[in-house]
Amino acid sequence: MRDIERIGVYTSGGDAPGMNACLRAVVRTALANDLDVMGIRRGYEGMIEGDFVEMDRRSVSNIVQTGGTVLKSARSPAFMNPEGRARAMRMLKEYKVDALVAIGGDGTMRGANILHDEHDIPVVGCPGTIDNDLYGTDTTIGYDTALNTAIENIDRVRDTADAHNRLFLIEVMGRDAGFIALNCGIGGGAEMVLIPETITEMEVVKERLLSLMSAQRRSTIVIVAEGDELGGARGIEKALLDDSDFNDIDLRSTILGHIQRGGSPTASDRVLASRLGVGAVESLLDGHSEVMVGLVNSEVKLTPLRNVWGRKKSIDYDLLKLTQILS
Repeated sequence: MRDIERIGVYTSGGDAPGMNACLRAVVRTALANDLDVMGIRRGYEGMIEGDFVEMDRRSVSNIVQTGGTVLKSARSPAFMNPEGRARAMRMLKEYKVDALVAIGGDGTMRGANILHDEHDIPVVGCPGTIDNDLYGTDTTIGYDTALNTAIENIDRVRDTADAHNRLFLIEVMGRDAGFIALNCGIGGGAEMVLIPETITEMEVVKERLLSLMSAQRRSTIVIVAEGDELGGARGIEKALLDDSDFNDIDLRSTILGHIQRGGSPTASDRVLASRLGVGAVESLLDGHSEVMVGLVNSEVKLTPLRNVWGRKKSIDYDLLKLTQILS
């Protein structure tokens, strides 16, 4: 593997709390090993446009506790074609970047993999996504914070639900994966959890909710992943309101939305992000490339990028069984 003198680092895709902590770890580990670091603003779009900035220890001071990403993120339709990627590579060469650390989710890992395959630049990925859906790591940067943010807000909705004996449908993020919804259901004491990994018929949902409301005569909380096939919280709400059996039930829906992405990362996310950032640089120095750094059974492990993107990570079905028992 070629000698590495300068590393490029970027964040891409949806922001996740802890990305800044990971960036800080990458920069300071590189500097500790006498490497230069270039930050690439706005992900792949900034790579194409040459939006690069030299980074030192001070540039990542006082960011470990902040949400979002100081390097910003952006969609890049241009990077989806070979011409755009070739331009990105020309900019990397112009700024003398020898290797890359990519921080992001499935699309970020796919882009890094293709860039490596087409232009043979060493690249290591760090899993940064609140969805926790990346294969090759037990947990992703931002997931713990998003989960705790969602739980905090579910608890607040529960207070209102209890005060008025209401049925609340609470939608959490998870377009393709139900990790947030499943764990929110357990942690938030929900009576029902609907996720993309399972198929639930509307008639079954109606029967269960009618049974709960009549038996409990108190609040009922249903956690819905945004990607559930029944149409998310609003879709389910409409179907229930169209049913005369629910005329006497006080029903509301709440979409937590992007509040789950923001906020100061938890201690767990800060430590995870720091470990993975250090691991990414050390992996490059050890000659590894086209891999993602992940945490598996509390140990830093490497997974080939081609095995990460596009591969569906399975939920823990024992947890799904647990939600049914506890509800």
